[in-house]
Amino acid sequence: MSATPLLPPPRFTDPTVFGRVAVLMGGTSSEREVSLDSGRNVLDALRAHGVDAHAVDGIQALVEALAAQKFDRVFNILHGQRGGGEDGVVQGLMDALGVPYTGSGVLGSALAMDKIRTKQVWLSLGLPTPRYAHLPRGVDAATVHAAARGLGLPVIVKPSSEGSSVGVSRVLDEAGLDEAVALAARYPGDLLMEQMVVGDELTVGIVGDVALPSIRIVPRGEWYDYDAKYVAEDTQYLCPGLDGEDERRVRELALAAFRAAGCSGWGRVDVMRARTTGEPYLLEVNTAPGMTSHSLVPKAARQVGVQFEELCWRILEQTLPRDSDATAGGAAA
Repeated sequence: MSATPLLPPPRFTDPTVFGRVAVLMGGTSSEREVSLDSGRNVLDALRAHGVDAHAVDGIQALVEALAAQKFDRVFNILHGQRGGGEDGVVQGLMDALGVPYTGSGVLGSALAMDKIRTKQVWLSLGLPTPRYAHLPRGVDAATVHAAARGLGLPVIVKPSSEGSSVGVSRVLDEAGLDEAVALAARYPGDLLMEQMVVGDELTVGIVGDVALPSIRIVPRGEWYDYDAKYVAEDTQYLCPGLDGEDERRVRELALAAFRAAGCSGWGRVDVMRARTTGEPYLLEVNTAPGMTSHSLVPKAARQVGVQFEELCWRILEQTLPRDSDATAGGAAA
C-alpha cells in the first residue's frame, strides 16, 4: 500500500449515464438531522455536475417513488437503524426491486450496524479490537458492575446499534455506570461495554478498494462526542494522522476490517491507537458516513486531491456495472 493512495480516475464524464437519481436522506432514526445535512450537501454536489438528482426523505417515500418507477438508482445517505437505512433493510428492498444503490449491501450494512457482532467477526479473524461485554436489554445493575470490573475501568458504554456518538458515555469509575447504562438504554437494541483505549482516535475512509489517508481527531474537550463531531468549530483534524509504517499499517488494518465485515463501495473505519504501545484497535465501521461540513471522508479525500463534488460523483459511479464502461455514453477518456 503506497504512502499516498491514489484513486483511479472517474469512469464517466456524462451525467446522463446515471439517469434519474434519488438522494435518500432524513428517515426516522436518531440520526435524522445529520442525514438531512449530509443529503443536502450530496444533492447540491451531484446537481453541480449536471446529475438529475432529487431529494427523497425516508424509506416510505422511496418505496412510493420506486413503485412509480421515478428513479434509476439511489444515493443512500440515510444514517442509523430502524428507518435510518443503514441496517440492511432498505438495501434488501432495493435488491428485491433491482434498483442500484450506493454503499454496502444487505450483509455488510446489517453486520456493521451491530457493533457487537462486528467485533465477533473481527476477533474470529484475529483482528484487534478492545475487549468488551455484551449487555442485554434490561440487564441488572449487579451484572453491569461485574462486567466493568472484569474489563477494568475506565470503560465505554454505548448502544450496540447507533452511530454519531448517540447514547455513548465514558465511564471512569463505578459511580457512573448506572447513569451510562440508562442513557444507552434509551435507544433500541442491546448495549455494548468496551474497555476504553487511551490514546489517539483515528478514522480511515474507504472508497472502492482504496483506504484514504487516516485522520487523527483532536477535540478540544476530553473526547470526540456529538458536539465535537457536528457543532464545535475547534476540533482539529490532522491528515494523515500518522507517519510512515504506522500510517501504512492503520490503513491496511482498516481495509481488512471493512472487507471482513462484508462491506463494500465506500465507508469509514474508526480506530483507537493506544498511547502506551502504539497498537491500533478497531472500534466500528460506518457504512454511510456523514457528508456534512464536519465530516471525515471528504476531508481525507481532499488530501489526495478529490474535492467534495468529485467524491460524490465517484461514489455514485459505483452503482454502474463495470462492463458499462465500454458501452455507456460519456466514458472518461
